[in-house]
Amino acid sequence: MVEEKKTVSRKKPKFLRTDWHKKIRLGRGVKKNQKWHGAKGRQNKFRLNRKGRGQRPKVGWGAPKGIRDLVLGISVVRVENLKELEGLKNVGIIIGKVGLKKRKEIIAEANRMKLKILNKYRRTPLDTKDQTGQGK
Repeated sequence: MVEEKKTVSRKKPKFLRTDWHKKIRLGRGVKKNQKWHGAKGRQNKFRLNRKGRGQRPKVGWGAPKGIRDLVLGISVVRVENLKELEGLKNVGIIIGKVGLKKRKEIIAEANRMKLKILNKYRRTPLDTKDQTGQGK
């Protein structure tokens, strides 16, 4: 019997760079631009760990080794063709960047093998059009 490992729920802050809230290019309005960049300045208060400046990434924030590479408690494999599906058991799969025809084949084969697909419902260009061929 395979034992599923659980991820530990804990309060880990979102690590954001200095003054991210002041500039649009640092992620004020665009979430994907909210990235960690270490403070380099000589008198930078963030680098000096002053109070009220937010947390910096450190060794102690890492996940335990047993659950580090798990997604939803499952180990994950990236798959780009049917041959890579052979011999997989008790893992989740992420379908790589492939065309719609190959994607459908991979989904059908993975369902037959009872593998969990973690990005099955990704939107495709065909999903954004309604029955008349016009965009939503």
